[in-house]
Amino acid sequence: MRIGILGDGQLARMLALAGRPLGHRFVIARAEAEPGDRPATPVVDELLGPWTERAVLDAFAAKVDVVTLESENIPLDVVEYLERKVPVRPGPAALSASSDRLIEKSTFRALGIPTVPFRAVSDADELDAAVAALGLPAILKTRRLGYDGRGQWVLRTRAEVERAKTQLPAELILESFARFTRELSVIAVRSPRGELRCYPLAENRHQRGILRLSVAPAETDPLIRAAAQRHVETLAEHLDYVGVLALELFDMDGWLVANEMAPRVHNSGHWTIEGAEVSQFENHVRAIADQPLGPCSARGSAAMLNLIGELPELDGLLSIPGVHLHLYDKRPRPGRKLGHLTVRADDREDLAATLARVEAEPLRSMQGSPPHEPPPKPASVEVPTCC
Repeated sequence: MRIGILGDGQLARMLALAGRPLGHRFVIARAEAEPGDRPATPVVDELLGPWTERAVLDAFAAKVDVVTLESENIPLDVVEYLERKVPVRPGPAALSASSDRLIEKSTFRALGIPTVPFRAVSDADELDAAVAALGLPAILKTRRLGYDGRGQWVLRTRAEVERAKTQLPAELILESFARFTRELSVIAVRSPRGELRCYPLAENRHQRGILRLSVAPAETDPLIRAAAQRHVETLAEHLDYVGVLALELFDMDGWLVANEMAPRVHNSGHWTIEGAEVSQFENHVRAIADQPLGPCSARGSAAMLNLIGELPELDGLLSIPGVHLHLYDKRPRPGRKLGHLTVRADDREDLAATLARVEAEPLRSMQGSPPHEPPPKPASVEVPTCC
């Protein structure tokens, strides 16, 4: 099958790497035609762009049998235009629900999936009203295009609220500050026939708003696992979803609150490449190509550690049994994901020991605190203060 991907970053790269052994071919449409980092380019058959031009979209649709998304930040009109020509999986409903935080949170609420209290904000008066309703601290977020902590500001004092009011961008949402013990993510995959499977929950730890470490399977009560799977299944059925769907959840002492969804393969699922029977990338390709889904069970215990900003010395890491390196062919830049390590072990004790060896390599100065350091309790979202 000829598969089209909107986007040419590392997720598109890993999708193509997973799909080529299944006999599929890949065509990429990218946002801009100008030169730049193109992680997917070396592993795909053709690259087109920019997708803002209708002629490019026409050529793209003519070359592929199905289209999928690398990001929820793709313009909705691009996906709607393509869907009139070729199947797009997941489709516009999923993109619409995930690309706007207000629609996203409202969708969760309508489906009975718990969220923190929230209010829409478009001007200074609405910000005052939202702060009065929700109290402080609270988190002010852009409704669109935020990622890895961008477009988010913690408001703790009235002075910070007043400062934020002088620089308000359009279309914001104010959310109550979530005091949670940990963040979990659940990743599901659903076929066009409605077959749905879930991977084990992952526990995620962030640094400066960017995902740094995911460990799976997370140690959880069976009731928490059941609730997480029920929430993602409800969401997938509502959206008539096809492909991999990720749902981030705050664990607030056993009560799960939805943070956000991602209509695509997800950073917290990278551990599945070596740590699951079939990776999230292969299962996404299987789903959108209408092939049987593979098992989502874990192969022991696994972790994913992002390599952010600059690369460490690699030879020492590669000498550690159970450590696997994935680089994205991206130029170093502060805050940029350049690759990741996946670590696989037979059990959690062996995983902790391997992560300790990873920590002993020249990695700490780049990543911060040790990768196996437990999160503080209560933990909370920590992102740069507004303005």
